Amino acid sequence: MKKQYVEGSGNIYVDLGVGNPQEARAKADLAHRIVDIIESRRLTQVQAAKVLGVDQPKVSALMRGRLTDFSIERLLRFLLLLGHDVHIAVTARPRSSRKQPTLRVYAGQGRFRAAAAGRR
Repeated sequence: MKKQYVEGSGNIYVDLGVGNPQEARAKADLAHRIVDIIESRRLTQVQAAKVLGVDQPKVSALMRGRLTDFSIERLLRFLLLLGHDVHIAVTARPRSSRKQPTLRVYAGQGRFRAAAAGRR
């Protein structure tokens, strides 16, 4: 008997029907990078909170992926406070393109994460 499955879109937030899936994916990718930096520096949550200018429960929420209280702008500011450069690039899509516009977060070290509205 064959197993039936549905192929994902490449964005879990689209597949789950989350409102504004591109933003949700971008926030998750930014938070993941922030957590990677905190862990690589072996900072405690209290130490990270001091660097980021927030209290420890906010760092705990961030590290647990609870991102509703964090805007993209706030996450970008955290990256700056952690000593990382942030580059934002806006590019035009060809008029003939039928693909959905995308929001991408480049996580450094050659990793690209696309937050597409639909399939990539």
